[in-house]
Amino acid sequence: MARPKVLVLLEGVVAVGLGLCAVATLAFGAAPRPNIVWLTTEDNAACWYRLYDPAGAPMPNVERLAKEGIVFNNVYSCSPVCSPARSTLISGCYAPRLGAQWHRKILPVKLPPGLHMFPWYLRQAGYYTTNNSKEDYNFAPSEKADVWDESSPRASYRNRRPGQPFFHVQNFGRTHESQLFPNKDNSELETDPNSVDLFPYHPDTPLFRNKYAHYLDLQREVDWQIGDFIRQLEKDGLLDDTFIFQFGDNGGVLPGSKGYAREDGLHVALIVYVPKNWQHLVPAPRGSQVDGVVQFVDLGPTVLNLAGVPIPEGMDGKPFLGPGVTLEELNQRNQAFGYADRFDEKYDLVRFLRKGKYTYWRNYQPFNFDGLYNEYRNKQAAYREWWDLYQKGQLNPVQRAFFEPKPPECLFDIEKNPHETVNLANDSHYAEVLADIRTTMHDWVTGLPDLGFIPEPVFVRESQGDGYSYCQHNKQRIARLVEIADWQLRPFPEVVPMLEKALQADDPLERYWAVITCSAFGKEARALADSIRKMAASDPDRLVRMRAAEFLGLTGEGDPRPFLMDILQKTDDPVEANLILNTVVLLKDGPSRLKFDLTPLRSAAWFNAPGEVARRVRYLMGEDEANK
Repeated sequence: MARPKVLVLLEGVVAVGLGLCAVATLAFGAAPRPNIVWLTTEDNAACWYRLYDPAGAPMPNVERLAKEGIVFNNVYSCSPVCSPARSTLISGCYAPRLGAQWHRKILPVKLPPGLHMFPWYLRQAGYYTTNNSKEDYNFAPSEKADVWDESSPRASYRNRRPGQPFFHVQNFGRTHESQLFPNKDNSELETDPNSVDLFPYHPDTPLFRNKYAHYLDLQREVDWQIGDFIRQLEKDGLLDDTFIFQFGDNGGVLPGSKGYAREDGLHVALIVYVPKNWQHLVPAPRGSQVDGVVQFVDLGPTVLNLAGVPIPEGMDGKPFLGPGVTLEELNQRNQAFGYADRFDEKYDLVRFLRKGKYTYWRNYQPFNFDGLYNEYRNKQAAYREWWDLYQKGQLNPVQRAFFEPKPPECLFDIEKNPHETVNLANDSHYAEVLADIRTTMHDWVTGLPDLGFIPEPVFVRESQGDGYSYCQHNKQRIARLVEIADWQLRPFPEVVPMLEKALQADDPLERYWAVITCSAFGKEARALADSIRKMAASDPDRLVRMRAAEFLGLTGEGDPRPFLMDILQKTDDPVEANLILNTVVLLKDGPSRLKFDLTPLRSAAWFNAPGEVARRVRYLMGEDEANK
């Protein structure tokens, strides 16, 4: 059978990319190309590896890869939860410019025109591509066409044609957060709970120590599984021609890490085994460590570069291995961008920036405290204990912060403070650093532009799943919304005239963000309460009414419940209802401590919707507690 013309062309490009200039086109096996394997563990931050932290788990099989490869010390998953992180990996694009940043997708989105998931390009170049087996992409099913030769629990590189190069992904779920839902007695653990080092924001209790020890044991178990796979490659005689990437799909998994755009939720391990026959494709010798910052958007382009396949212009990432990459340039990379939006039913909007030795959190809705109830997370007993201790007043200020409103921005020196507990944003000694990183963040979110500033119900209604086109069409609008949000960072008297005008804007999203900014100022914004009270009662947009009612509840300037119940009664959109219910939970569990009775809403169109709405309803009706 004749090979497709596109394959012949790309094989010629591969040959040139690998320096095999005498070869015009390649038949399988006629000229070598490296194999590439990803060994991906779930919910696995770098700090859990002894390679990165003395308190981490010994992982001899991963450490073997490190001795014969490269350890990347500063790697960021972009998102702290599976589906946006994996969507970033497979596309090479930042999720918020595509509408792929919410976990999990309510509306599957398209890739930019002409762009494919990166394994598609490998297939066109003759690679056998397999995934075993988790995908969890936020893209439309049609985007997966022709990406994998096989994606299933049976997928294996062994099914390729003789001599055919391969790209294989092997996923390991042993470290997933769900593995900590069952409780184990200390006698069942290999790691001594008394030996663990607790993060400073966690309470020192027997339960937390038990969960730390349990998770360290899981690291040992997944290392054994990784070792079995490496031995399989070795038995097949493939190690000398196969790059092996070992990394976590996001950070985690003790409370306060997975799901949160911060160092413990985003900083993952990455160890790349370098095969003997392909050492010329890497910029550092085997056994090296690299300090340059790498992001998940970079991994797909790196695989393409190692394979000699041209990197599509539509990808955001750039390769860190392969032709054209120098160690000097790689170590100059010092920035990483991260994002946290909706996690299941819980909403937030946080953007993270690593720049040099500093990390920066931009909390665009700072009243949405981190510990806001999430049903899935609360299946882990340590989460429940943490909340119980907070309610009893038994936590210190660092431990309490998880359940209290956040500052609009935070700045940390992670060399001195790796778990980000000492906020330097108000320290005058860091004013220049803060100004610089704040500007960089503004440029990131406006430059994408960032679809997180469009409420998810609006995006679902208006985008038709074409997030990229919708994003470009709304670029100026998003820039305006970012401007209104950034008024949170200025003195309130300075922005009052601008807020008064924005509260009357024609665009409902300008009014929406103006009210959010007022809520960020809290009681300081009481001077605008009369206008906002009228908006809660009669604004033509339900989401603006919701944010206005939220302001009243947060500041004590009025009872938000009649307005919220009326809005919930009138909406027939489950996505909109879930966003409104987020405010209900915030006002129930936050400082306002308001009681809500959802019984009158049983006849509402959204009330019996599955998924996110069902989780919120169970919690607010008290059914989740009864079932624990």
